[in-house]
Amino acid sequence: MSEIELRLLWKDVYCNREKPIKTFDGITVKFYEDMFDHAFYESENWKEGDKSILSLNRCEKMLWIKDTLEDNEAKLKQGFDNKTKTYINNRRVALVKNNYVVIIRFTKVRVAKFVTAFQIDNDKNLEKFLNGPDWNGDKWL
Repeated sequence: MSEIELRLLWKDVYCNREKPIKTFDGITVKFYEDMFDHAFYESENWKEGDKSILSLNRCEKMLWIKDTLEDNEAKLKQGFDNKTKTYINNRRVALVKNNYVVIIRFTKVRVAKFVTAFQIDNDKNLEKFLNGPDWNGDKWL
């Protein structure tokens, strides 16, 4: 698939307002076309963080995002805010297939915005994730 075709798939599956993506527990997750670059580009140099390369690894898992959000057996954890170095309850991280995560951020009750999705490829990071607090988002449901 070409990048143009991938962008069209992204737009059709995730950004179509007539077919909103809902999680297994009824949360509407909003996606936007301009999120494609953030979600599917990666940095050639980790330290620079320039998101300069289209990630084939991320692209081939594009449809996993929807599957993960709909999976009622996903492990749900609180998101981590790198700026404050704390866990925050308005972000939910769903883990499936032992190492694939999708992060959403709540904007109001039963509505969230897609943040990112990726495969954890480092055992230390996976351990940190698994040891983080479980998501308790009753106020968002």
